[in-house]
Amino acid sequence: MDLGFFISVFDSSLRLSIPLLAACLAGLWSERSGVVDIGLEGKMLVAAFAAAAAAHASGSAWIGLVAGIGAAIAFALIHGFASISQRGNQIVSGVAINMLAVGLTAVIGNAWYGQGGRTPPLEGAELFDEIFLGHSAPVYLALLAVPVTWFVLGKTRFGLRLRAVGENPAAVDTAGISVTGLRYAAVVICGALCGLGGTYLSVGQSAGFLPNMTAGKGFIALAALIFAKWRAWPALATCFLFGVLDAVAIRLQGISLPGIGEVPVQAIQALPYLLTVVLLAGVIGKAIPPRAAGMPYVKER
Repeated sequence: MDLGFFISVFDSSLRLSIPLLAACLAGLWSERSGVVDIGLEGKMLVAAFAAAAAAHASGSAWIGLVAGIGAAIAFALIHGFASISQRGNQIVSGVAINMLAVGLTAVIGNAWYGQGGRTPPLEGAELFDEIFLGHSAPVYLALLAVPVTWFVLGKTRFGLRLRAVGENPAAVDTAGISVTGLRYAAVVICGALCGLGGTYLSVGQSAGFLPNMTAGKGFIALAALIFAKWRAWPALATCFLFGVLDAVAIRLQGISLPGIGEVPVQAIQALPYLLTVVLLAGVIGKAIPPRAAGMPYVKER
């Protein structure tokens, strides 16, 4: 293994970690405000479909990005309406979002294109071009979201209020600040980041939409968020770790290991999910989420 091999693994790891990073930051914004969101998977999936469909129809990857973000925000607002306005169970709402996204993308995709839920292959301007060091614009937008998230949540009045809503919404309400408004703002930002991650999957990393192409990335992002203890920079490191594991797993396929022989492809593909279980087993109980996370706020009269 030479330097070129490690550079190639690093490059692949970065590409593979971007959807995880976008979803992880999305969950960070939502849960910091007290809204638990396990519907990251569904929002990424619907964004991937909307982005691919819009890019194919318009011939522009950027229009696809706008459509992907718009679709994810729409699903985020559904979750927000159920869990914030109606004070429903946030876990149930997130599960419903995931189920709705899987069924809706498959049915609409098959009705529009007749290819088993897939969109036609994208090419040319329908895909994001490489702009720097072999990476496209969504990669740098996702990386830029890390310092922006760290700065806004940690250094601004808006971020302080949003974090306070996740810890003690009653105190925020007493100060005359809208708890509902702040939580909806966090949910919309969550949707925008999920839209970025989903768009990158279908218009940046791949050349079209495939049914269920997120393949559990939203749930892995949740595990990364817990391991990172709801902080932006550790979230970047954790998602990159998953990206490294994915990149190494791809290169191990078909290779015989000393004393083991050729490892089955299924075992290699299970490595990221195995790491998810290991991380959660080692961190759960030690990572303390925002105190109000998952608890609908009822204003006292």
